Amino acid sequence: MNIRFDNSFFTAMEGFYAPGEATEPSAPHLLAFNHLLARRLGIDTADTSDEELARIFSGKALPQGANPLALAYAGHQFGHFSPQLGDGRALLLGEVVAPDGLRFDMQLKGSGPTAFSRNGDGKAAIGPVLREFLVSEAMAALGVPTTRSLAAVATGDRVQRERAHPGAVLTRIASSHIRVGTFQFFAAHFGADHVIQLSDYSIRRHFPDLVAESNPHLALLDRVIELQCTLVAQWLGVGFVHGVMNTDNVAITGETIDYGPCAFVDRFAVETVFSSIDANGRYAYGRQPQIMHWNMARFAEALLPAIHATDPAGVEEAKERVDRIPHRFRIAWLAQMRRKLGLGDPFEGEGALVDDLFEALERLEVDFTSFFRALASLLRGDGDTLARLLPEPAAMAAWIARWWEHVEQQTASPVERAAAMDMVNPLYIPRNHQVERALAAAEQGDLDPWLELLDVVRHPYALRAGKADYASPPPESFGPYKTFCGT
Repeated sequence: MNIRFDNSFFTAMEGFYAPGEATEPSAPHLLAFNHLLARRLGIDTADTSDEELARIFSGKALPQGANPLALAYAGHQFGHFSPQLGDGRALLLGEVVAPDGLRFDMQLKGSGPTAFSRNGDGKAAIGPVLREFLVSEAMAALGVPTTRSLAAVATGDRVQRERAHPGAVLTRIASSHIRVGTFQFFAAHFGADHVIQLSDYSIRRHFPDLVAESNPHLALLDRVIELQCTLVAQWLGVGFVHGVMNTDNVAITGETIDYGPCAFVDRFAVETVFSSIDANGRYAYGRQPQIMHWNMARFAEALLPAIHATDPAGVEEAKERVDRIPHRFRIAWLAQMRRKLGLGDPFEGEGALVDDLFEALERLEVDFTSFFRALASLLRGDGDTLARLLPEPAAMAAWIARWWEHVEQQTASPVERAAAMDMVNPLYIPRNHQVERALAAAEQGDLDPWLELLDVVRHPYALRAGKADYASPPPESFGPYKTFCGT
């Protein structure tokens, strides 16, 4: 199996990482492999057995051309600055150049301790590995920018957390693993020269159109803000709660990264929190835009040495960029909601329409994902589907009348609007009760429920025969849901 590595970070950024090596697993066994993603990366696995894939993507036998390293970064965790974090259980193998010339990081996650492990074991349990594989592939299918999962391999070893779990390694693919926390680390410890070097590298690799800007570092800040506003608007649009929006979990490329205590909202509530360690609701569903703003302010602070070195006036411009984030996010959010509601161009009163909708969804405890599909059904003349979601059929009559007025102003017919809505409002998401059922079975050695759920969420929009259970809210007996980091 040939992987076309070209490891620019390894060669150009010495001093920004620590070399590392994987801990050899005792009995690697392939759990899942993403053949479509492998083809996207130009990796031909036709003559490679599952046994060999397990060896390569567990760290037992690294592929030719890999230069394993652990990235250095810092981060604000729940608002408190940790000056040194880094890849404590991950190794960046290198950068794969795909057939179209695009470059992707390939990283092993859970492959053993590194220079940044801080006395941790550097391992991962099978549950978090399969959760990240499942949810990242679901997000990709939903059109949300995300890291991807190439392989999941059981190691044959046990990992001790609150109890012993089967160990596993995930192979994660990303545009890169440069984070806000990466900039914070070098700003805090080394100063302007290192920040400039990191910024220059990031611009050359990810945003080459910014090289010619009068202040490329300021332009980098602006671009990352734009990407994060769009990303978080998309999260809210599918009911996703990241759960741990620390600055070390914010990729500058605008991809969703680090699927720890993440989950999707069922019955809508703006203060929904799933993470067992988020006692104060810092990263609740409705707080994510404000936290994105806060994180971007921290990014601006880390970039200031580079911005100032190029042009001192850029510091005030950076502050202005940060101050405008709520406005920019609101634009992205309303654009997302117009698509979900089958509406076109911006219109007067759209903000009030959207805000009132979310107030009603929470007050009536409506299932978030099901509601938007039912709204599209209403345009086709089917009112029963929506009525079944509400405590009484007329519970949202006033809001629906307002929405319908705007639908009638569209050039497309209601049926055409409904079809457009079905292209952005999923039927199938990784429902929390289904995820837990699949992960529990996988830990006992039965992968079939997980594989079936993976197949369902990879095709989120089209109705499929025999899959009604996957589109249903959890039973009342499921109760409050809590997620855990797995570290």
